[in-house]
Amino acid sequence: MRKFLAITAAAATALAGTVAAAPAKASADRPAAGISWSPCPDNDPVVGGLLKGLECGSLDVPLDHARPQGRTIKLALTRAGHTAPDEQYQGIVLLNRGQWPGQFGRDLPTRFAKGTSGLSPAVGATYDWIGFDPRGTGASEPQITCEPTYVWPGKARADLVPRTAAEERAWREKARAFADSCGRTHGDTLDHLSTKDAARDLDRIRQALGQEQLTYFGWDYGTYLGSVYASMYPHRVRRMVLDTVVQPADGWYKDVLEQNVTFEKSAENYFAWIARNDATYHLGTTRAAVEAKYYAGMEMLREAPVDGRIGPAEYTEVFLVNLYRRSSWVGHSKALADWVLRKDPTGLKANFNDPGYPTQNKQAMYNAVQCTDAPWPRDWQRWHNDYTRQYRTGTTFLTWYNAWYNAPCAYWPAPAGTPQKVGAKNVNVLLVQGEHVAGSPLAGARDLHRRFPDSRLLVERNGYEHETSLSRNDNTCINSHVGDYLRDGTRPAAGKGADATCEANPAPVPTP
Repeated sequence: MRKFLAITAAAATALAGTVAAAPAKASADRPAAGISWSPCPDNDPVVGGLLKGLECGSLDVPLDHARPQGRTIKLALTRAGHTAPDEQYQGIVLLNRGQWPGQFGRDLPTRFAKGTSGLSPAVGATYDWIGFDPRGTGASEPQITCEPTYVWPGKARADLVPRTAAEERAWREKARAFADSCGRTHGDTLDHLSTKDAARDLDRIRQALGQEQLTYFGWDYGTYLGSVYASMYPHRVRRMVLDTVVQPADGWYKDVLEQNVTFEKSAENYFAWIARNDATYHLGTTRAAVEAKYYAGMEMLREAPVDGRIGPAEYTEVFLVNLYRRSSWVGHSKALADWVLRKDPTGLKANFNDPGYPTQNKQAMYNAVQCTDAPWPRDWQRWHNDYTRQYRTGTTFLTWYNAWYNAPCAYWPAPAGTPQKVGAKNVNVLLVQGEHVAGSPLAGARDLHRRFPDSRLLVERNGYEHETSLSRNDNTCINSHVGDYLRDGTRPAAGKGADATCEANPAPVPTP
């Protein structure tokens, strides 16, 4: 069991400060205008049994919010209703898991309904917890998917790292074909899948549920969606928790390049941990030695993919999760050692799944959002120069993976819009951030803290985990802060830099 570290003295002192939060304006028994709820199926076609015990509903929203009487699309939603007495009811909490645009979210209320989130059941009982699949995603309609072989051709993909100009050209053509297929399949629907479109959907959900204000909880990309909503509708925010903060987007192209560098640092931390545990894994006593072993394992797959399905690209995806959360380090390190030292692929195969519908949908919607939120370079030479330079200077772990994940934006058939100017005064926001998170670095949380001057920033010192609060991270100090905030609006007092800190849980201990 993990050891839970106590809150620091500075954070404890900061707890004395609170923010008065406006009560939920809608009464608990006000009818939900436009949403009819019924029990969710025990086995949903998109997420299986994850909706059991929830209520399901749908809401029609305009495809183009500038033409509210025009074509509509359908949002799929779920609800875990409040169980506290009506006089304690605090309104709705909209939930978005992020993990990049394109992730479904209807399962999220389950963790609050079942009391497995780390939030006090007494607090959770005072809200209606609302999950939703954002437009184009999951069970919402239309479902956006494009040419499937870009994501998964049914066999190991080509090496992500182009060794020749011909290999790079082949990947470019695949990215172009993928983008073209999206345009052919979905036409002008692609013009209306940006973060700003999704933020307008949030307000439609609020209206349909009869609420004058909403509470919002978002992780990772969900923090960007939340910050855009709070910038567009600041007076509609009652409370907002933004956990693992994405840099406010002035342009995603630059952000991805910066992420390559922070991901590399996270990979180095992972390799260094393996080296400190060489008595268990025998992969080397230095970070550099372990890293060399990792790439040796990749090289073994170039000529002979496991079962013809796991090559260097899939190998990268297996170990990518270690840059997001330390909870996977023990099992994945054993898989790495088994493969590199004993040529045993059991662990690799156990951690690799053929990318089916959710992954296809996620890739397409990721591009649909990212490519239209802000402009991307259309001249491939710039991409080539930037990614080649990063790779040659030692940023190797995810550089070309990220290049090809985002490359369709160089050819995207829908025009890019102007990013929402993020920030507003008098908005009640709690920002939660791990100090060393790779994909959403601390710099993004600090930036958003400045853009929302009435926000509070809670930092997990030495924290590496995405989803810092009310998640698998299970940090009782962080969860206590978030629980206090959701209970009655209590936040740390304003200070310089981080307004409060909690210590991260210790690094995992390998099992012999």
